[in-house]
Amino acid sequence: MASIELGTRPGRLVIAAAVLGSGMALLDGTVVNVALVRIGDELDASLADLQWITNGYLLALASLILLGGSLGDRFGRRRIFVTGVIWFAVASLACGIAQTSEQLIAARVLQGVGGALLTPGSLSIIQSVFRSEDRAKAIGAWSGLGGISAAIGPFVGGWLVEYASWRWAFLLNLPLAAVTVWIALTAVPETLDESAPREFDIVGAILATASLAVLTYALIQLEALGAGRALALVGASLAAGVGFAAVELRSAHPMVQPSLFRSRQFTAANLMTMLVYAALGAVFFFLTLQLQTVLGYGPLLAGLASLPVTVLMLFLAAKGGEVGARIGPRLPMTVGPIVCAAGAALLTGVGAGDAYWSAIFPGISIFGLGLCILVAPLTATVLAAAPDRWAGIASGVNNAVARAGSLLAVAALPAVVGLSGADYQSPVAFDAGYGRAMWICTVLLAGGGVVSWLLIRNPEPAALPPSSVPGALQPSAEATSRTERAQRHTAPAGWSCAGSEGGPGTAVGSPTSAATPDVLPTPDH
Repeated sequence: MASIELGTRPGRLVIAAAVLGSGMALLDGTVVNVALVRIGDELDASLADLQWITNGYLLALASLILLGGSLGDRFGRRRIFVTGVIWFAVASLACGIAQTSEQLIAARVLQGVGGALLTPGSLSIIQSVFRSEDRAKAIGAWSGLGGISAAIGPFVGGWLVEYASWRWAFLLNLPLAAVTVWIALTAVPETLDESAPREFDIVGAILATASLAVLTYALIQLEALGAGRALALVGASLAAGVGFAAVELRSAHPMVQPSLFRSRQFTAANLMTMLVYAALGAVFFFLTLQLQTVLGYGPLLAGLASLPVTVLMLFLAAKGGEVGARIGPRLPMTVGPIVCAAGAALLTGVGAGDAYWSAIFPGISIFGLGLCILVAPLTATVLAAAPDRWAGIASGVNNAVARAGSLLAVAALPAVVGLSGADYQSPVAFDAGYGRAMWICTVLLAGGGVVSWLLIRNPEPAALPPSSVPGALQPSAEATSRTERAQRHTAPAGWSCAGSEGGPGTAVGSPTSAATPDVLPTPDH
């Protein structure tokens, strides 16, 4: 059923359900980083516990988001979306009443499962129920309203944590979820892919989850495990990863289409995504803790410190997409990460006694400007590199890669820079590790720019439109659709300022669905 008009009451209700669902996850994620210090104090958590509170969500989301999209295609997109919203709400309640760090980590993992169900559904519903001529505008409306929820996140989240309790940041999801479910059940029509295969790549999903989980555990618990056992776990993680690749190559219905990676453009874009979003997740994780531990910021001010990124994304990201469409993706995808690297380099010197406007604002603003340059061309490149029928899978892979990058960076960097235990509560200890971590992020970002310059290629421009040349062959419908889709999706959706849970593409998981960016700054998300 793809017949709803955007300007009608049913159309507005569909948009409302999709925005509330994805916005709920965005608001929750915006709060997590700014709440970490308060959570640690109240639950007597170690730095490793704080890493797991962030990474538990990311682990489940990155591992299962493609499977969540596939479930929607098979059993109904509205059904799986509603299931995800309810699941997310129940897990949020568990987060809000958690009495120990272990309980909170377990609840965050369950939240990630819910997020993997609802995140693909919010966009695939829009793609499947609106008329074809209204879809681009509907996605734009979803993107813009999602950006508003991201912009208010630091205010709402920081205020709740500072003046009420970090628990309310999770409990706020319950009324939002109730409204979302009510609208979805009463106003959103059910759609599914009748031709979708009934089989699931369960083995692939288990191996992908195991590989990420074991590697994350080894990195976070490195000090407690010791080098020998940690290396053994890393080996087990690599073995699971190899097993995942083997299963995907042989499966008749793989979770990830291996043939996508035969495209150098697609592979290069995802390698760049891994580097850039690893740095992105780590920058905001460390910066938020630095502001509270070393500079003495409260949660509200710590959340607002990164607001320039959201404001710049709201006003300039679409322009970045337009420039990328005009000159090709290679230059923006090269310059953008290098500009981000310059911003991260400026942030390395943030320390005790520094003023916001002279020490933090310039670096965070330059960082945000770099994101405006790179995000939309990156997403358009990923989509354009894939056949039209695999647009959702391509976007989902890119989304999962982005989240996995953030997951691994937040897991590994504290140990790499010498932080552990309760160091996040010690201004002297954390300040020393913070500077080293930010320099590593700077190198990762610059590496993303180098990868783009070496491997990304601009599409060959046509000297004349084919229709203007007598006897010229017209482009195929798939090629035309792919080009239009890549040019259309230039405005990122759902960017937030928590820094660790988000990525450039919202996974739809359907070979027949298109997708747009679900940009974090996710800074979940």
